[in-house]
Amino acid sequence: MEKTDMCNSSVVSTSHDVEESCDDEFQQLVQTFPKDKSFTGMNLYFFQGFWCPSIILKAVISCQKHFQAFNSDIIIATLPKCGTTWLKALTFSTLYRNQFARENNPLLTYNPHSLVRFIDFDFYFNDTCPDLENYTLYQPRLFSIHLPYASLPTSIKDSNCKIVYLCRNPMDTLISFWSFLSRLRGEGFEPVSLDEAFEMFCQGINEFGPFFDHVSGYWRASQEKSSKILFLQYEDLKEDITSHLKKLAMFLGVPFTEEEEKQGVVEEIAKICSFENMKDLEVNKKGEQTFGYPQETFSGKTKTIEIPREAFFRKAKTGDWSNYLTPSMAERLEKLIQEKLENSSLTFKLFSKTSKDITST
Repeated sequence: MEKTDMCNSSVVSTSHDVEESCDDEFQQLVQTFPKDKSFTGMNLYFFQGFWCPSIILKAVISCQKHFQAFNSDIIIATLPKCGTTWLKALTFSTLYRNQFARENNPLLTYNPHSLVRFIDFDFYFNDTCPDLENYTLYQPRLFSIHLPYASLPTSIKDSNCKIVYLCRNPMDTLISFWSFLSRLRGEGFEPVSLDEAFEMFCQGINEFGPFFDHVSGYWRASQEKSSKILFLQYEDLKEDITSHLKKLAMFLGVPFTEEEEKQGVVEEIAKICSFENMKDLEVNKKGEQTFGYPQETFSGKTKTIEIPREAFFRKAKTGDWSNYLTPSMAERLEKLIQEKLENSSLTFKLFSKTSKDITST
């Protein structure tokens, strides 16, 4: 064997040994965390005060250690099924609108999750130190993440990057998530019954939850750092998308010009990103969305999560929970909202265009 081949072989062998050693240490660490099951039947580990899906726990730890935020970065933060797909589309189209022709918006041919990748679910899923310097054709960099504010990589919290957070009322969040998982039955997911899911949700056992801790963490941070964190609510966007798009653009540092407003650019973005339009696009009606950026590993294997794209587009309605939750369930959750939001100015709109808000007193 040539000397260079022997050296390369030694490097690969050593790296592989290090990888296995790290895996052993990780497995030992995992055993110290409280464990439970999610709506899907997937294992959840209670890590840093939130329930982390077992499948991405290693990626979460890696991104916390290694992700380096740029001051110019934009981070989209959400809980699952709170409007993540919509916010990705809105933010992408607003932030980069001058970097492509209006008639060639990439959303017409790509799913929003392909254009705005998750830091944890995608980049760190198969690689502890991915190269993120030039991962996108557009600038500034735009990422998304599901982690609670307290568990974000330190570089995100300490840098001047901006965070756009979107939450949704807990009742619709629960139903949207449970319905989403039910549609994936047989795709590697085995969701529990709605009664079981409701009980788990009320106890705070859900991916990246407890729900109220996640929302309250970003809410408090946005009150303290309003120039860094834009806190949005799904129901407000549904009621008045135009004014909120302008607010988003201003926060991102790319306000709409008077000429753009006259030309209807704001309304055009709202239309392209609307649920009705995106659901009807061919790219979102077929095929699967792959999470877990395929990376070459020493074992030659990579892990990915594949979800049918059409599963990301269900109803997008406020108050749909009323078609699923019993009156006693709704009453229990309303009391929980009041309890969890005590001494907070945060409120949730449970119905579309009504005055019925749940506010702590």
